[in-house]
Amino acid sequence: MPSSEYVLRMRAHIGHEPLMLQAATAMLYDDAGRILLVRSIESNEWLTIGGAIDPEEHPADAAVRECWEELGLLVEPTELMGVFGGPEFRVTYPNGDIVSYLTILFKARILSGTAKPDGVEIAEMRYFTREECTGLAMNSATRILIRHAFEYEGRPWFQPAAFKPAP
Repeated sequence: MPSSEYVLRMRAHIGHEPLMLQAATAMLYDDAGRILLVRSIESNEWLTIGGAIDPEEHPADAAVRECWEELGLLVEPTELMGVFGGPEFRVTYPNGDIVSYLTILFKARILSGTAKPDGVEIAEMRYFTREECTGLAMNSATRILIRHAFEYEGRPWFQPAAFKPAP
């Protein structure tokens, strides 16, 4: 999908400078415990299903919307798996735009729909085992999210604080 009106308005002010955005991701599992990933048309990398949260949109609604827009699946977020950010979640897009994402990861289940890549953002979709993921082309943020998805034990994850005030 093209950038939202909100992002376009911000870019008009800041150009390609780093923009902090919030994102929501839905992690879907099949009965064998494999996770569903999608291959991006733009980057040709395998990614989790998700995207930026629109202004005033609830994060869970963004995860549901992204699954619907990208794959035609109506999903229900069932658990908060974690909150992620940091340098691994910085993206420089081909047009030079820089985004630093704060990503909220939800475990979700499919309610209805027939999964089909949208052909605009998503070229392909497939369920993968942890071992199969190791050889896939993907960015550092996706690797972090899928590692936590395979290790998830029912408790939300976050990076422990490392900040220490100057003496």
